[in-house]
Formats: sequence, C-alpha cells, structure tokens
Amino acid sequence: MMNRQTQKGGDHSTNIQTDQMVVNVGIDEKRAREVFQEMNLQLRQEYAREALDIANNRVSVFENRLMPKMEQVDGALEAFADPGFQQLLHEAQKSAACTERPGDYDLLSELLLHRFRKGEDRVARAGIGYAVDIVDKISDEALLGLTAFHATGNFFPNSGELNQGLDVLDDLYGKIIDRELPTGQVWLDHLDILNAVRLSSFGEMKKIANYYPEIMTGYIDVGIKKGSDNHTSALEMLKSNNLPERLLAEHSLNCDYLRIPVVHKRQIESITLSPGNGSAVTGPIKLTEAQVMALNSIYDLYIQLVSGEFFPISIVFLMGPDACGSTV
Repeated sequence: MMNRQTQKGGDHSTNIQTDQMVVNVGIDEKRAREVFQEMNLQLRQEYAREALDIANNRVSVFENRLMPKMEQVDGALEAFADPGFQQLLHEAQKSAACTERPGDYDLLSELLLHRFRKGEDRVARAGIGYAVDIVDKISDEALLGLTAFHATGNFFPNSGELNQGLDVLDDLYGKIIDRELPTGQVWLDHLDILNAVRLSSFGEMKKIANYYPEIMTGYIDVGIKKGSDNHTSALEMLKSNNLPERLLAEHSLNCDYLRIPVVHKRQIESITLSPGNGSAVTGPIKLTEAQVMALNSIYDLYIQLVSGEFFPISIVFLMGPDACGSTV
C-alpha cells in the first residue's frame, strides 16, 4: 500500500517531495581533518612500527599548524576536495614526518596555503611542490641564506621617511636572522645539489653597504639646501602645480637640506595627496601627470655627488657639525 503525501504552498512557492534529501554544503573543518587523516593512512603504511609513533606525532603537529591557517582564508577548506591538493598534502605529510625542525611545520603549512591561493598557476604549483619535497632536506644555514637573499631582493620600505624605513628593515631582518649568516660556498653548493637555486643566477653578490644605497637613493641623496636658489625654484614649482610645501621635507641626515620623502625617485609617481577640508573626495588623490613631472624636476635640483659615490660619502657630507642628530 502506498503512502499518500499532500503538500500545500502559497503563491509563488516551490514544493519539493522526496523520500530522502542530501544537502552538500561543501567541506567544513571537520571534513577537512578527516581528509587529512585519510591521506595520513597511506603514510602510516610506509613506516615500521618503531618509527610510526614519531611520524604520527610530527604529522599531528603539522595538522594543527595547517588547519587554523586554512580556516582563516575564505574557500581554502574546499581545496581538500581537489585531487592535486590531496597529493601535495600527502607529500607534505611525508616531509613533516621526516623533519625534526619545528619551523618546518609552519613552512609546510604556508606552502599548502600558497598552493590554494595560486590554484591555476602551473608554474607556481610546480615550484611549491618541489619546495614541499625538500623542506626536510635543506640545512638551517642554507635556508637562512636563501631567505635573507630573497628578502634583500624583494622587500623594501614604503615610507619615504628615512628613520621609519630603516626601522622597517630592522624589524624585518630581526625576524629573519636568528643566527650568523652563512659564508663561503658550502651553503650555495648545498642549495645547488637540491636544485633549489642555480648558482649562475646569484652572480657576483654586492656588499650590503653598496647594494642598499643603490636601491634607496631617495634616503641618501643630498637634497636641496634651504634658502638656496634651487629651494626658491622648487617652491615655485610646487605652488604652480597645486602641490603642498610639505612635499619638501627636512632631511633626516642634515636639517639644512630638504628632500622629497621617497625611497627612490621612481616612487614619486606613487605619491598620493590627502583631500582638503570640505572636499567631496574621501580617499587619497593620485598625482596628475603634470604634478609627477614637477616633482621629478624638483628632484633633479638636488645637489649631485660624483657618479658612483653613494652612502658612505653622503654620510660624510651630510653629518657635519650642524647635523640633525640622526640615529643612523
């Protein structure tokens, strides 16, 4: 005998009848951990009983570093349904099981999160996969050297104020460098063996004392002397282009000189202005092409040192008896 079901619905409603309904709401944190453990079952078969407890403990630490990070990023848990991500997760579990270095678990979790963010970028995926594979093989010295090399070439302060910018660099390297940096060739050869770098890409590395003055010339260029003809010309260019006088700031290394607060001359085009009182604009205002040209012209009024003379000579020039007490 069949059961009879009756439904009533109001205007514009949709009625659904079913004996059983399954609603798929995607992968939540509980299911993601289940996937993690399912992948870990494969790993457990690869170790003898004596090594299993150690491997399980290390993989558990890795799991507890990974999951909170994935939860914090919208949609990241859905990656646990992707076969490619599952394969990478399994490789990351292998690396976690083999490493005794606590920081590696954080590194592996960041790599997996990066894998989600780079999703369709095959080049990035290949690099991330290889990085996961060598996490437990790279030495502390080589990892530190590689990290410092990457930071030096890719991270620079945004602040045009010299002391703030140097504080940013000091904070960055204070977090990265926890021991003496490696010297000699051994750490580079180690990275080369792991195919983590091509030694030819390093080339002839510059000393920091020569490198940073070249990429942060805005901090150390002498600037414009107060009260000089160039100062008068600069003020006229600011006024005629509706630019505030504060764009000529006192030099942190010598209060007798003024400079545009930028890390490098190229940064001028990214300067923004704050809207005035009563302005309908609420956000920062980009410079016009004419204003960018005016600031570049003002920068060209700076006192010029002999070509090739950077930070050391600039400091000697600027830190005279009337210097402003810089902490540099």
